[in-house]
Amino acid sequence: MRPDEEKHLTALMRRAQRGDEDAYAELLGALASLARRFVEPKVGRSLRDDVVQEILISVDRARHTFDAGRPLAPWFYAIVRRRVIDMQRRQGRIARFEMTSDLAQELPASMPAREVDEVDMELVRIALAKLPPRQRDIVEAIQLHDESTRTVASRLGMSQSAVKVAAHRGYCALRRLLLAE
Repeated sequence: MRPDEEKHLTALMRRAQRGDEDAYAELLGALASLARRFVEPKVGRSLRDDVVQEILISVDRARHTFDAGRPLAPWFYAIVRRRVIDMQRRQGRIARFEMTSDLAQELPASMPAREVDEVDMELVRIALAKLPPRQRDIVEAIQLHDESTRTVASRLGMSQSAVKVAAHRGYCALRRLLLAE
């Protein structure tokens, strides 16, 4: 974002916070354009519009947190980075459970791709069962049930930081267990 552009967008945000709907509409249009340029190289054209939509929703929801005495770019790009990371994480979760057609062709005819996925998930279930109960619950909630750390922390009466640490330790333990199999 160029300095003059940032100054203009910051002024639009200040006006939008005071209730100027036209300024807000102009701001969202400009932010969408900036977000598209930033996001596309990171998530690809096919996911770009989904991420941009999530960014604009986040901007709308967090608009009240913008400090009018500060520049807009750091606040905006923090939101952009978080939404890009969220999409990359979701795509990583999806990719882990998909099989490429090249790999499917290399499988023996007696073992269809569906059975390989079931075998892999069975190994994961066995490894999960070896984790301490609380750690297992945290890993399953975050990775298998797509719960947020905030939700897990609230349910278990833990801080988000403690949930993140337990999840990380659980992932490391799972990795060791799966590599040993």
